[in-house]
Amino acid sequence: MAEQGSTTERRAKLEECHKQLLDCDNKNEMIGLINAARAVPAPVGSPGTIELLGKRYHTQSRSAEEVTVKVSQVATSGLPEVWVGKAGVAASEAVQAAARAAQQMTEALQKGGNALLHLSDAVDAAQKLDQTGRGQLSEALDILGSEDGFFDSMVDTDEEEDAIWRAGTVATAGVEKMRSAARSADDAGRAAARDLNKFAAEARAGKMHTSGLTAADKLALADTAGPGGPAEMNELLSANDLERSGRYMEKMSARDRAAFDRMLADSKSPQERAYLVKALAAGHDLDAVSDFQGKIHGKDPAWLQRHLTPVTTAADSMDDEGRAKDGRNVNTDGQAFNGERWKQEGETCVPSSTVGARAMVDPVYALGLTGGSSGQEDDPEAFRHRLRAEQQRVHDEGDGSYEYDFSLSRRPDGMDDDGASTVANKEISPHTGASYDLQQTQSADSRRDVLPDVQKSVTEGKPVPIIVEGYEDGDRSGHQMMIIGQEGDKLQVYNPWGTTTWVSEDDFVNGGMGRASDNSLPDTYAVQLPAD
Repeated sequence: MAEQGSTTERRAKLEECHKQLLDCDNKNEMIGLINAARAVPAPVGSPGTIELLGKRYHTQSRSAEEVTVKVSQVATSGLPEVWVGKAGVAASEAVQAAARAAQQMTEALQKGGNALLHLSDAVDAAQKLDQTGRGQLSEALDILGSEDGFFDSMVDTDEEEDAIWRAGTVATAGVEKMRSAARSADDAGRAAARDLNKFAAEARAGKMHTSGLTAADKLALADTAGPGGPAEMNELLSANDLERSGRYMEKMSARDRAAFDRMLADSKSPQERAYLVKALAAGHDLDAVSDFQGKIHGKDPAWLQRHLTPVTTAADSMDDEGRAKDGRNVNTDGQAFNGERWKQEGETCVPSSTVGARAMVDPVYALGLTGGSSGQEDDPEAFRHRLRAEQQRVHDEGDGSYEYDFSLSRRPDGMDDDGASTVANKEISPHTGASYDLQQTQSADSRRDVLPDVQKSVTEGKPVPIIVEGYEDGDRSGHQMMIIGQEGDKLQVYNPWGTTTWVSEDDFVNGGMGRASDNSLPDTYAVQLPAD
């Protein structure tokens, strides 16, 4: 339910007024509908103030671009390995990270300015359109005159019927303008919020509030990515990872902090160093992180990515290659460990997507599944057995259902919403710091309302479980997937069938989620939303 005065509620009221006006032929009822529409607040905001802010962003972006050029020149000049920070960051690595951070800052300011200027134009146009529509409502009231009394309304003359028809035509057009204005202002506001939240989350080095690392250390950690796919889409540490790890480091005793600093300094690659920080962010104590370091120390970046990162995003993953016959995206990437996919077995979509999401945020957990107790295994068959056992454990943890056959053997047969909430809070929440709250989203308006919170969560590094559904001949099918990324108006979805793909905001809101599964599962029925 939208709160009173929300943009969703204003849109809904105008939609209802417009619908009723189309069929209204009663003078007094029409006057009531017109007044109801006039009572809906106009689009809010100061276009001039928003425009001024957007222009300031553009001005700052030009200054940032000058810095980017200078730092990039230094980064490509072949610096000697003569300086290291507290975390063992070599000079060239630090400067390259600074160059990328400067480039990201320039792009964020440019695109942030564009988003604000677009919002300014949209609000200005919406307010003008709304004003025009209100003028037409006033015109319709003038045509109708005052309300009829009891006896007046019993019989309408031809002249009165003509006035009602003319007023209805004008009023309907006016409400349509107001409705269109509300939609465009609302959509522009959501788009601006989405983009600005994304840019804020990408300023990740500043999330790490700890005095023990230099600015260069923080930049390099935030800049570290896996070797597969574009760096900006495969960064190892999320904004949430950096914030949580910094908080844990500040709480360490001097002895523990010195030990952790040595681990970072002894790392053989930027990736090894980043995974140690990610393990700390996931909530593991120093002993567990030390044990983890012993298992991954000296491994090359490809080995680390294979064992510790379940999802790699390809450079062409967002390309629209159309849809297959069953409705799913043709451009769908398989996510696998040595050829064995991170996928469910049987009716275990809730535990399987939950296991996958936990492995994405907790590298210690991921290594236990891929590398076994020693952390050194590279056997896809052994991985498959461990993954199935973990899916079974989480299925039981959420009190999942079973189907029994005549031999009294049993197979997992799904999990209800309460169980889904239970396993999200037991398996993912401790490693992100965000508890999960189920929100039903059985209408386009409710999905539109929750979308900004979904986008903000995933840009911060918190996976968002979603439940999709569909009906055939009255029979319901349901399935849980995870939203794990956001770029522009696209959402990256992990399906526990072992794949990832991208869907649009419109797909999420208006029943297009079959692109991430198939045509039998079009609608987002509920969202497990992380709460800070």
